[in-house]
Formats: sequence, C-alpha cells, structure tokens
Amino acid sequence: MKYRLQALVFVFVAFMLGCNEYMIVGVLPDVARDFHEPLSKLGLLVTIFALVYAICTPIITSVASRWPRHRVLLSLIGIFLVGNSWSALATGYWSMFISRVITASVAGAIISLVMVMVNFTAPRHRRASIVSWVFAGFSIASIIGIPIGTIVSHLFSWRESFWMISLLTIPVFAALLWLLPRDTPQVRSRFKKQFTLLRDQRVILGTSLIVLVCASDYTIYTYIRPLVTNVMGFSYAWLNWILFGMGVFFIIGNKFGGYIADHGGMLTLRWIYIVMTLLYLALGITFQYKWIAALIIGLLCISFCCYGSSTQLMFMDIAESEYPASLDLASSLNAIFANIGISLGSFTASEAVQFTKMSNLGYIGVVYGLLTIVVVFTLANKYQSKNNVHIHLPEQKAE
Repeated sequence: MKYRLQALVFVFVAFMLGCNEYMIVGVLPDVARDFHEPLSKLGLLVTIFALVYAICTPIITSVASRWPRHRVLLSLIGIFLVGNSWSALATGYWSMFISRVITASVAGAIISLVMVMVNFTAPRHRRASIVSWVFAGFSIASIIGIPIGTIVSHLFSWRESFWMISLLTIPVFAALLWLLPRDTPQVRSRFKKQFTLLRDQRVILGTSLIVLVCASDYTIYTYIRPLVTNVMGFSYAWLNWILFGMGVFFIIGNKFGGYIADHGGMLTLRWIYIVMTLLYLALGITFQYKWIAALIIGLLCISFCCYGSSTQLMFMDIAESEYPASLDLASSLNAIFANIGISLGSFTASEAVQFTKMSNLGYIGVVYGLLTIVVVFTLANKYQSKNNVHIHLPEQKAE
C-alpha cells in the first residue's frame, strides 16, 4: 500500500536528519585538526545546533502553515541540502558555524511536517507504529550512520562524511516529490493564535514530561564513554560494542513506545517511569559490577524512548480536536522539548561531576526520575488515553 512507501521514506528522512545532527560528534577531532582550532571551541557547534533547533522549529513551523505542507517540506529539504553541503565545503570555523545554523534551523521543522504527514497518510490503527519507526530513524542513525561517518572520516576525510548525507538527501527528495500528499487539511490563522495550544494543561505537562525524561537520559549519556571505560572498567575494544548495543536498545524502546501508545498510552507510561527511576537507583549501586551496570543501562535506553509515540499522538489529537490552527506546531513539540531536555541533562551532568564522583550520576538520574513520575501521574489523570479525545479533521479555511 502507498502509505507503507510513504512511511519508509519518512524513516529515511529521520535517518538523514539524525546523521546530520549526531555525526558531527564523531568527526569533531578531525574537523578541529583541519581548521587548527581547539576541540573545546568546535564543541560549541553541538551546543549551537541544539539551541538553534529549539528556537527556530516552532517559529518556522508556525509561519510555514500559511502555505501547502508538501511545498514547504520540499523547500526545507532543499535548504537542508544546501546547509549540509556547505558543511562539507566549509573552509574554517565560522563557515562551519553558519552551515550548522542553516541545517539546525530547518531540521526540526522538517521532522515536524513529516509527523503531520504521518497523521494524514497512515491508517488510524497504524499511526502509533509508524510514528515509532520515524523516531527509530534517529536511533538507526546513531548506531549505523555515526560509525559509518566516523570510518569514512578516518579513511578519507570528514568532508566525505557530510557528502554522504548530501548524496542520501537527493533520492529522499525525489521520493518525497513522488509520494507526498498534496491535499492535507490545513487551517490558516494568525501567527499568535497558533500558540494557544501551549496554554493547555495537558500540553504543558506533556512537554514537561519530555524535558524531564531527556534530562534524565543525558545525565549519563553525556559522559557515557568515561562511564563505560573508567567507572565500569570496560576496555576501549568493548566501548563501541556497548554503544552499538545501546543504539539497538534505543530502537527497541521506540518500537515498544509505539506498542504502549496503542495499549494504554499515558496510563502505561506511569509504570514505565517508576521502573526507570528504580533502574537509576540500581545503577548508582551497581556501577562496580560492570555487566550488571551494562544491562541496566540497556534497560534504561528502552525506558528513555517509550514516551515518543504517546506524547506525539497526544499532542496531535489535542490539536486536531481543540486547536486545529496549531496542528503543525503540535507536531514539533517532541523535537523542541527533547532538545531542551538534552541541554538541561548535559548541563546538570557537567556541573555534577565537578563536585561528586562520576559514579554518582545515577543518583542524579533518580532525581529527574522522581520528577518524571509526578508529572506523568498528573498528566495521566488529565488525559487518560488518546481514545478520550474525539478526533475530527478540520476543513481547510481561511481566517
């Protein structure tokens, strides 16, 4: 069926965006060496990407709702291709800086529009599964795209890593040109009115949940390499295998999140994050038992990803039912607040290791876990499941 082909292309879009966002981490030493800049300065490229991503996504998504979605999505893919190719051609730090700003400014809006397209192209009973696969595209990028990019950078040049993404973007663009629906319902309204969605208590709680889960994730993920080698005692030979295993667990978590969205949604997530908090507590106790700690980290990777499909569909359903002018903005909330949570978790971890042992980061995760439990239980009471929201597709109209 056509929606299966569309879903496959949407996964490739997520994979392409994931490679562009995460691959820089693997090639930073090579870029720093080529530009004769300190690695600490190049690390700002990661920070600025997340910041621009979070700021530009809601603005571009809301402004772009004035035009047909398929045209906007294709235009943004074109800008992404220019920005990524610019990275491959960058001649110095500021040239690379500008190229990363360009790609970050459109990446969030691209994945947001993809989520809207999923909402209209997938059968209702398949939405959660397809949404989970789109999210899994980012995880696939972390376990396949990043190692490949790093190997290409080592064997040839870091520039070829970015050219590899540009080459992938071209057939993806062609497939979107063929498969994108041209007639998805839209409600055009004033820019300010689109943000009324953010006043809804369920949306506020849902975005808070995303921030807290991602913050708990990055309390350990920020320092995963020294945790694995220095604290847990694995050799560097084992490091890549453990990172690969974490990527696999992330994919499992995304798919399990799709199952949860279809079987209880927020009600089920309550118990997931109780388990996550207990796992963090156990991690703080068992770091010296490396294989037990490795298993716990794998289970944590599953729990980190479980919210994605449930919150994405909740935001979309609420928007369709009560805030039709905010549908495109609703599709971007997961991406926006995940980046905010990542920044919060990274900052917390970097501050914590200055006054406590790295092995205590598990207990920092417990704090975020307890806050997550409070939020998800409150949210479940206000939004029992996605089936409690009565869906209707708005007619296209002008205001």
